[in-house]
Amino acid sequence: MKRLILSLVALVALSAAALKAQTITSPDGNLSFTFSLNEGVPTYSVDYKGAPVILPSRLGFDLNGTSDLLDGFTAGEAVKSSFDETWTPVWGEETSIRNHYNELLVQLTQTFSNRKMNIRVRLYNDGYGLRYEFPRQRSLKYFTVAEERTEFALTGDHNAFWMPGDYDTQEYDYFESKLSEMGAIAAAHVSTNSSTTRFSDWGVQTALTMKSAEGIYITLHEAALVDYSCMHLLYNPETLTFTSWLTPDAIGNKAYLQTPAKTPWRTAVITDDARELLASRLTLNLNEPCAIEDTSWIKPVKYMGVWWELITGKTNWSYAAEGNIKLAEVDYADLKPHNRHGANNENVKRYIDFASRYGFDQLLVEGWNVGWEDWFGQHKDYVFDFVTPYPDFNLPELQKYANERGMRLMMHHETSSSVRNYERHLDKAYQFMVDNGYNSVKSGYVGNIFPRGEYHYGQLMNNHYLYAIQKAAEYKIMVNAHEAVRPTGLCRTWPNLIGNESARGTEYQSFGGTHPHHVTILPFTRLQGGPMDYTPGIFRMDLTDIPGNNSKVLSTLANQLALYVTLYSPLQMAADMPENYERYIDAFQFIVDVPVEWSESRYLMAEPGDYVVIARKDKNSENWFVGGVTDENRRTLSLSFDFLPAGKEYVATIYADAKDADYETNPEAYRIVEGKVNGKSVAQIAMARGGGFAISIREATPADKKIKRLKKNF
Repeated sequence: MKRLILSLVALVALSAAALKAQTITSPDGNLSFTFSLNEGVPTYSVDYKGAPVILPSRLGFDLNGTSDLLDGFTAGEAVKSSFDETWTPVWGEETSIRNHYNELLVQLTQTFSNRKMNIRVRLYNDGYGLRYEFPRQRSLKYFTVAEERTEFALTGDHNAFWMPGDYDTQEYDYFESKLSEMGAIAAAHVSTNSSTTRFSDWGVQTALTMKSAEGIYITLHEAALVDYSCMHLLYNPETLTFTSWLTPDAIGNKAYLQTPAKTPWRTAVITDDARELLASRLTLNLNEPCAIEDTSWIKPVKYMGVWWELITGKTNWSYAAEGNIKLAEVDYADLKPHNRHGANNENVKRYIDFASRYGFDQLLVEGWNVGWEDWFGQHKDYVFDFVTPYPDFNLPELQKYANERGMRLMMHHETSSSVRNYERHLDKAYQFMVDNGYNSVKSGYVGNIFPRGEYHYGQLMNNHYLYAIQKAAEYKIMVNAHEAVRPTGLCRTWPNLIGNESARGTEYQSFGGTHPHHVTILPFTRLQGGPMDYTPGIFRMDLTDIPGNNSKVLSTLANQLALYVTLYSPLQMAADMPENYERYIDAFQFIVDVPVEWSESRYLMAEPGDYVVIARKDKNSENWFVGGVTDENRRTLSLSFDFLPAGKEYVATIYADAKDADYETNPEAYRIVEGKVNGKSVAQIAMARGGGFAISIREATPADKKIKRLKKNF
């Protein structure tokens, strides 16, 4: 049960003249947030341990068709309060989360227009959330946002981990640079290869993580993105200031609001310990509690899929060899399938046989439904109907085949970003899933949005993504949304949103590769908003034996294993093909053993862009699992097992890089070492370039008496 402690520590009603500045501090006293009215302009600043982190920064809005909400304000009542609860997530990195903050609510009135705008701030030990609230009022009913003007004025030219601003995709490799270098880097390395929706070389996407010269980490993001446009940040190198920059709609407007209304939270996690960034639950805490009364049907999933063979080009999504086939004109019974259609009965059964043998929950099958011959790059309304399988995909037979082996199939809905088409079919598609034994769907939004001119991250699309999740909950269906807006903690409210892509995932290892530091940055950026369906577990690194593919996976095999721990998700895929796992079946054992439900997580070592080491305890046993990854640099870390309970002996199985492993020259070289450990044990673990390690730890039994103690240098 949730434990709720609510205490109002202060109710302060001040006159407009008295409210020149209001300050609240975090529960532990390390952070302070000050709100001020400077000649009618609302501003705020933030200090950490007595030193400024966010300098005075302005708040407000540019509006279309009326005067702006930027200045001319007087303050009414200011209310301070405190809140403390512990809540239980349906799934997560731990079984309970504390939500403890001090709050300030400032009520503002614009003198010349009599319009009211409130500022609500929640200050946690690890950061803050700030949002705008517009009460119901005669002076402001319907209004159109031309731009939000929330500022984040910084204290220096911080080191940043960033990706360029883009209204349609987050599938970039991360850059690491000084803030002052972002414009030149974007202009030189990004502009020629990006989509046309980028708005400035100085624009970046959140979550953005920075590190100051003083060693302070700052992550800027947003929480509870509902009925609003996704926020980017536009940097001014002269003033060292980021300003919010919303995704526009087809005619350039940023958001349409009707009072009463509120914006998403504008958030900053602030700490001098990188591990605390990983441990922060600020984004989740700023979202509303679970809206689903019965969550018993929502279960974490470990799955395989007819997917990587499609991504690499070994097989294809489409059934027929002919090109430019129009769905409305096709009688697939008259077509002869080409021999590269992956979602055929025989191949799917082959995957089921392998996956069921090793205890997987589900099998994703892409390319199962008609329409793939005429979908990509076609900006049209009607593409897929989501219920009609190809002739060589016998859905009832395959679902029965999976059920008899303790599994079920996972649905795939590629919408081709034809949102109107998807919404008109949604009830029928979800009912079809229920009728045929599916309880989870991977949805995709590849391509230009239909209606034309809209962007993936605009208000219209954000409302669509949430609508699909809410509708899925009515049918007790879990959703894994790809190419959707990056998450902002909505999985607390709608835990059937069990996964998102919304970043550069494993598929790009088949499209030319991804820089090794990518997986050391994701936990500090993209994963701050919610889990990612990264699709790890690739064992065959050289893809050049597949016709037409010249890529190599820029990772060691041990690094791939570590990702099951370092990149949290309740939805984890063993992404490679069965034949590649069979080549290294002893290493595959870690993927078989690692759970997807955790009771506790410990963040042992971390530095964004360099390395991450995390330990997690299985929710359903006393077993622990550890994962560690590094960037393109070889490094040796001293791992203490002090997270283990005192007085107990354990057996650790370590999957590590071989001594000659290297992500470029010898990526599949690994070694497996077994030894006894306890809470006092320490091991020196070497990671190759682009490498890592994974450890499974179980309690020792009398049968383990012959297993020797793990050497410090093994």
